[in-house]
Amino acid sequence: MTIDRAVFIFLGCVVLLGVALSLTVHPWWIGLTIFAGLNAIQAGFTGFCPAATAFKAIGLRPGVAFK
Repeated sequence: MTIDRAVFIFLGCVVLLGVALSLTVHPWWIGLTIFAGLNAIQAGFTGFCPAATAFKAIGLRPGVAFK
């Protein structure tokens, strides 16, 4: 698995978790989904993603987007 794929999988899980928590626990959990979306936009413009850095540190091989 590459860092790129791991980041997309992690992002999808965070978005789904935020939506589920906002529907079942408290509406303010939608902030988690907003944060994930804003982070994805920021990573698209700058190329920096904290999750990619963490996945690189655990030894996943680089992909095309995050080297």
